[in-house]
Amino acid sequence: MAKSPYKIFFHTLGNKTRLEIIHALRNKPMNVTELTKKLPYKQSTISHNLKRLVSCQFVYLQRKGLYRYYSLNKETIEPLLKIIDKHVKNHCSKICKNRHE
Repeated sequence: MAKSPYKIFFHTLGNKTRLEIIHALRNKPMNVTELTKKLPYKQSTISHNLKRLVSCQFVYLQRKGLYRYYSLNKETIEPLLKIIDKHVKNHCSKICKNRHE
């Protein structure tokens, strides 16, 4: 049975490693080496998760010489993250704060 597009989308977004990669790419495009220096994951883990992000077009891949640079999809994913940030700030901050105390 094929997975629904919604399930694939939310599974992609809900993965901790992929979410950290997405947040790292919010400021600027980076290659795998730069992401490895910024995040607490091995190069192989980052590369594996980037494949999924690229295939779902959360992230775009651009080749420059020997390097592959990854950038956030500014048309759809960046606005979505801004909406999520606003929702979390306005509605989830107290709940999340109370759960961790």
